[in-house]
Amino acid sequence: EVNAIMDLLRSYLKESLLDFKNENIRTRFIGDRSPLSKDIQDLMAEAEASTADRTGMILNIAVNYGGQDEIVHAAKALAAEVSEGNLSPDEISAAAISSRLYTEDQPPVDLILRPSGEYRLSNFLIWQAAYAEYVFMDVLWPDFTEEDMDKALMEYAGRNRRFGGV
Repeated sequence: EVNAIMDLLRSYLKESLLDFKNENIRTRFIGDRSPLSKDIQDLMAEAEASTADRTGMILNIAVNYGGQDEIVHAAKALAAEVSEGNLSPDEISAAAISSRLYTEDQPPVDLILRPSGEYRLSNFLIWQAAYAEYVFMDVLWPDFTEEDMDKALMEYAGRNRRFGGV
């Protein structure tokens, strides 16, 4: 089953490289790539490199991703820098952690749509979504329509975002 999924990813990446290059969309892959085959890692790197200068939307594709693992990855990077003498423990801050996440150069998340009727975060962008608004929807992703998107955006637009304030 895993091999079939990897074959599907491989095919998708090969077919999509042209689309990624022709749109003003920056493509990023978030997650631990190390267990993936070299050819898949190379295709991911090619997609990222070929769209690195795009200024429109950022398309994050999560592959072998978990929010808790991402935070552990960032903590290990900080620990290594402290161990090497390149960083003082006093310099560890929220900004230092953020700069070592897979999304280090991206703004915080404003809105997360959660289709499928589930009411959980599912270990997704835990750090980045600290002040995000969630819209939970009882529609499966393949059936998600433009009308569903409009409903979600209308709900989001009606919210009073306080970012932790009162």
